[in-house]
Amino acid sequence: MATVRYLVHDVDTCLPFYEALGFSLKERWGPPFAMLSLGDLTLWLAGPGTSAQRPLADGRQPEPGGWNRLVIEVSDLDARLSAVLALGARLRSPPIAGPGGRQALLDDPAGNPIELFEAAG
Repeated sequence: MATVRYLVHDVDTCLPFYEALGFSLKERWGPPFAMLSLGDLTLWLAGPGTSAQRPLADGRQPEPGGWNRLVIEVSDLDARLSAVLALGARLRSPPIAGPGGRQALLDDPAGNPIELFEAAG
Protein backbone atom coordinates (compact mmCIF):
# COMPACT_ATOMS: atom_id res chain seq x y z
CA MET A 1 0.00 0.00 0.00
CA ALA A 2 1.20 3.51 -0.81
CA THR A 3 0.39 6.73 1.03
CA VAL A 4 0.54 10.22 -0.46
CA ARG A 5 0.06 13.45 1.52
CA TYR A 6 -1.34 16.52 -0.20
CA LEU A 7 -1.41 19.91 1.49
CA VAL A 8 -4.75 21.63 0.95
CA HIS A 9 -6.33 24.97 1.84
CA ASP A 10 -9.60 23.41 3.04
CA VAL A 11 -10.28 19.68 3.52
CA ASP A 12 -14.08 20.13 3.22
CA THR A 13 -13.69 21.77 -0.20
CA CYS A 14 -11.45 18.93 -1.45
CA LEU A 15 -13.52 15.95 -0.27
CA PRO A 16 -16.22 16.07 -2.99
CA PHE A 17 -13.50 16.38 -5.66
CA TYR A 18 -11.72 13.23 -4.52
CA GLU A 19 -14.99 11.34 -4.00
CA ALA A 20 -15.87 12.14 -7.63
CA LEU A 21 -12.55 10.50 -8.59
CA GLY A 22 -13.55 7.31 -6.75
CA PHE A 23 -11.89 7.85 -3.35
CA SER A 24 -13.65 6.82 -0.12
CA LEU A 25 -13.28 8.58 3.21
CA LYS A 26 -11.47 6.27 5.68
CA GLU A 27 -10.88 8.57 8.66
CA ARG A 28 -11.44 12.20 9.59
CA TRP A 29 -9.43 13.85 12.36
CA GLY A 30 -11.26 17.12 12.85
CA PRO A 31 -11.53 19.83 10.21
CA PRO A 32 -7.86 19.90 9.14
CA PHE A 33 -7.19 16.25 8.23
CA ALA A 34 -8.77 13.39 6.27
CA MET A 35 -7.59 9.98 5.09
CA LEU A 36 -9.04 8.71 1.81
CA SER A 37 -8.54 5.44 -0.03
CA LEU A 38 -8.63 4.28 -3.63
CA GLY A 39 -7.57 0.67 -4.14
CA ASP A 40 -4.17 0.24 -2.48
CA LEU A 41 -3.57 4.00 -2.21
CA THR A 42 -4.19 6.08 0.90
CA LEU A 43 -4.34 9.83 0.39
CA TRP A 44 -3.87 12.16 3.34
CA LEU A 45 -5.38 15.63 2.95
CA ALA A 46 -3.63 17.97 5.39
CA GLY A 47 -5.17 21.40 5.85
CA PRO A 48 -4.22 24.47 7.89
CA GLY A 49 -3.46 23.58 11.50
CA THR A 50 -1.73 20.29 10.71
CA SER A 51 1.94 19.74 11.44
CA ALA A 52 2.59 19.29 7.69
CA GLN A 53 1.88 22.98 7.10
CA ARG A 54 4.10 24.40 9.85
CA PRO A 55 7.00 26.59 8.69
CA LEU A 56 10.30 24.77 8.24
CA ALA A 57 13.44 25.64 10.23
CA ASP A 58 14.78 27.67 7.29
CA GLY A 59 11.59 29.75 7.13
CA ARG A 60 10.01 28.16 4.07
CA GLN A 61 6.27 27.61 4.31
CA PRO A 62 4.89 24.34 2.90
CA GLU A 63 1.99 25.04 0.53
CA PRO A 64 -0.31 23.24 -1.91
CA GLY A 65 0.50 23.03 -5.61
CA GLY A 66 3.62 22.16 -7.56
CA TRP A 67 4.14 19.79 -10.47
CA ASN A 68 4.77 16.38 -8.92
CA ARG A 69 1.44 14.68 -9.14
CA LEU A 70 -0.81 11.84 -8.24
CA VAL A 71 -1.70 9.73 -11.31
CA ILE A 72 -5.08 8.03 -11.26
CA GLU A 73 -5.73 5.40 -13.91
CA VAL A 74 -9.30 5.55 -15.20
CA SER A 75 -11.25 3.45 -17.69
CA ASP A 76 -13.20 6.43 -19.08
CA LEU A 77 -11.23 9.68 -19.07
CA ASP A 78 -14.06 11.79 -20.48
CA ALA A 79 -16.55 10.61 -17.83
CA ARG A 80 -14.17 11.28 -14.92
CA LEU A 81 -13.28 14.70 -16.32
CA SER A 82 -16.95 15.59 -16.62
CA ALA A 83 -17.55 14.62 -12.98
CA VAL A 84 -14.75 16.75 -11.54
CA LEU A 85 -15.21 19.67 -13.94
CA ALA A 86 -18.83 19.84 -12.76
CA LEU A 87 -17.41 20.42 -9.27
CA GLY A 88 -15.34 23.37 -10.52
CA ALA A 89 -12.00 21.63 -11.10
CA ARG A 90 -9.55 23.56 -13.28
CA LEU A 91 -7.74 21.89 -16.15
CA ARG A 92 -4.01 22.56 -16.47
CA SER A 93 -4.09 20.92 -19.88
CA PRO A 94 -6.87 19.47 -22.01
CA PRO A 95 -6.73 15.73 -22.74
CA ILE A 96 -3.74 14.75 -24.86
CA ALA A 97 -2.90 11.43 -26.50
CA GLY A 98 0.42 9.64 -26.42
CA PRO A 99 1.70 6.16 -27.23
CA GLY A 100 0.37 4.71 -23.95
CA GLY A 101 -3.04 6.35 -23.93
CA ARG A 102 -4.71 9.65 -23.06
CA GLN A 103 -4.17 11.93 -20.10
CA ALA A 104 -5.43 15.19 -18.67
CA LEU A 105 -3.80 17.30 -15.98
CA LEU A 106 -6.05 19.18 -13.58
CA ASP A 107 -5.88 20.84 -10.18
CA ASP A 108 -7.71 19.77 -7.04
CA PRO A 109 -9.48 22.61 -5.17
CA ALA A 110 -6.20 23.48 -3.40
CA GLY A 111 -4.12 23.65 -6.60
CA ASN A 112 -2.47 20.22 -6.29
CA PRO A 113 -2.02 18.52 -9.67
CA ILE A 114 -3.84 15.30 -10.55
CA GLU A 115 -3.21 13.39 -13.75
CA LEU A 116 -6.07 11.27 -15.03
CA PHE A 117 -4.72 8.55 -17.34
CA GLU A 118 -6.65 6.25 -19.65
CA ALA A 119 -4.53 3.44 -21.11
CA ALA A 120 -4.66 2.84 -24.87
CA GLY A 121 -6.62 -0.11 -26.19
